[in-house]
Amino acid sequence: MDLMMALLNDMLFSAIPAVGFALVFNVPTKYLPYCAIGGALGHGLRMLLIHYGLLIEWGTFAAAFTVGSLGIVLSKRLHVSSAIFTVAAMIPMVPGVYVYKAIIALVEINHIGYSPELWALFIENFLRGISIIAGLAFGLALPVLLFQRRQVSH
Repeated sequence: MDLMMALLNDMLFSAIPAVGFALVFNVPTKYLPYCAIGGALGHGLRMLLIHYGLLIEWGTFAAAFTVGSLGIVLSKRLHVSSAIFTVAAMIPMVPGVYVYKAIIALVEINHIGYSPELWALFIENFLRGISIIAGLAFGLALPVLLFQRRQVSH
């Protein structure tokens, strides 16, 4: 039961920034619930996958792929761009903590001087942050490439 409560809590608090960024991106009000669902579904799925042993990078990729696929289904049903639903839904999964820790390590290296521990901290957090961003990008782009047909005009 603790996992279920943690999952619901995670999904609720992931829907809030998804809606907030959707407002910043001027998403029409009638589509905000879909952005909330996308943010909650993506972050909740990633949390669940990580809980069951998947690395955060792969969990992020799977969650982004799922949200991207949902965005394509919604875009076909509602006749709008899938980006309306997916971009804001990705925001809660942005790896801010890892990038922040990498920057702090870099600042400390500059201030204190080189040490193998600080350098390792920088490299580890930087690579993890970049890998998560790559998972978001590829996970969001892949459904578009696989499922969305482009019309060619002649």
